[in-house]
Formats: sequence, C-alpha cells, structure tokens
Amino acid sequence: MKRLKIEGVIVPLLTPLRDDKLDRNSTVALIEYVIGHGVRGLFPLGTTGEGPLFSLAERKQYAEWVVQCAAGRVPVIVHSGTITTAETIELSRHARDAGADAVAVVPPYFFRLSDEAIYAHFAAVAAAVPDFPIYLYNNPGVTPNVLTTELVIRLATAFSNVTGLKDSSGSLSTLFASKDLQDGAFNTASGPDGLILAAQAIGLDACVSGNANIVPELVVALLDAAKAGDLEQGRRLQARLDEVRRIVGDGADLSLYKAICARRGVPIGDVRAPLAKAPAERISACWEQLSDVLALSVQ
Repeated sequence: MKRLKIEGVIVPLLTPLRDDKLDRNSTVALIEYVIGHGVRGLFPLGTTGEGPLFSLAERKQYAEWVVQCAAGRVPVIVHSGTITTAETIELSRHARDAGADAVAVVPPYFFRLSDEAIYAHFAAVAAAVPDFPIYLYNNPGVTPNVLTTELVIRLATAFSNVTGLKDSSGSLSTLFASKDLQDGAFNTASGPDGLILAAQAIGLDACVSGNANIVPELVVALLDAAKAGDLEQGRRLQARLDEVRRIVGDGADLSLYKAICARRGVPIGDVRAPLAKAPAERISACWEQLSDVLALSVQ
C-alpha cells in the first residue's frame, strides 16, 4: 500500500452546481484556483462540500471529476462516510477504483452508537479496502458519534491502512496523542481554522481549511509561516484569518462561501436545498469587508 502524508493545506472543496446539478467546468476552475494558490491536497464531499446532500451516484461522479482534474498534482482524499456501513464501503471502493489517493470517513450520523459499534463500522470499511489509505474524520458537530483518542489508537494499531486523522472537534488532544502512531507515519490534520497556528506548534502535519476555498493564499501563507517557525508572522496571519472567519461566518453559511468564490472570479453556483441562499445584501456587505482583508492578508 502506498502511504500518504500531506504536510500543508488541504481544502475541503465546495461542490459547484448549475441548476442544482453538478457542474464539471466550474469544478475545473475551482481546482485550478486552489492549486494555483498553493494548497497541497483536495478533500471533496465533506461538510463544506455538502457531501451528505448528494446521491451515491452524484458523489461518485464528483469524486471522479476531482481525481481527473487534479491529474496527480496534489493528493485527493474523498469523503466516503455515510449513515450506513454498506454505503460507506461502496463509496470507499469506488474512490479507490477511481484513482483517489485515500478516503476520509466520518462516523455514521443520526443514530447514537456505542464505541464498539463505531469500531466495528470502521473495521468493516478498513477490511473492505485493505490496501487503500483511510483517514478517520472526527466531527462531533455533524454526528453524535465521537472518535475518542482510545478508538483512534485502537483502529490505527489494528489496521495499517488507517493512516491518518482529520479532527474538527475543536480539541487538539487526540491529534497530539496520535501523531506518533505507526512509527510517526500517521498523518494528522487539524480542522478548525482558528487552531492552525496552535496545531502547527504541537507538531501536526496539515490543516483542512474551509476558508481555503475563498482565501487560499492567506491560509497557505499562515501554514508556511508556522512551519518555518516564524511565530510573529504566524500570529499576524492567524489574526487576519480569524477576521475573515468572523466576516464570513467560518463556513456556517455555505451559500456565502460560494458567493465569495464568485466575487473572486470563480463562479460555482449556489447550495442545494434545504441549505438556504445568502441574501444579496449580506453578500455585498461581506465582500466589502473582505476586500480590505484580502488586500492586506499576505503583505
């Protein structure tokens, strides 16, 4: 199995839509935009990508497009988590066969599961794609089922293809505890953008940044400064990114993210219902504030 260890900014791609259908041309434009600004990995169909709102067929189609558009320039980690074990396995196998570099799997949502049930779910997925890298995806904001430190260590110890963790819980403790697993080859990626500098300070590998869809150059500059040990620059850029987060709501309104992409020259449509479309007045107000931040972000 080819191992994967990303050290940089991973972008959880927005999903371009036109008339509520997947839009390939806009997908190409978005991927060129973020790669051109230095992101090191693509993570389609997660929370920021509205993944659970798409059918299995749509998720497969979009995963194929992203792999094709990336063309090997950066790794592609496809989110394959669903509410059922069978569908998660189906999407994971498809991602592998489509040429993705890995999958990320969030614990099943809606029903509250015991730790043993969560373990059994991930064990079944790992066994179904034994030679394909799997990232555990801890995100208690979208599922009642939490990947505890004990579960992460147990899964990474039992399955060599469980090769990384993306944690959006708001805590860095499990990431820190797992960063030396598998003789240091385990890939660790922080989720919340407010913790990028802190995550780098404790030695994590990467960040998964929703705001990198709209200000990729700022997020990349922040991570580069942190990795270079430039604490003063890192603090300044983290503060600037926090200002962006305040202005746009830090991904709480994906329609606003998509509207800002359009203002930056990458029109990608709007969100799928039941997500709401941002009012035009709010978009204009946010863009006016954001323009000042963008002008100063990496000077």
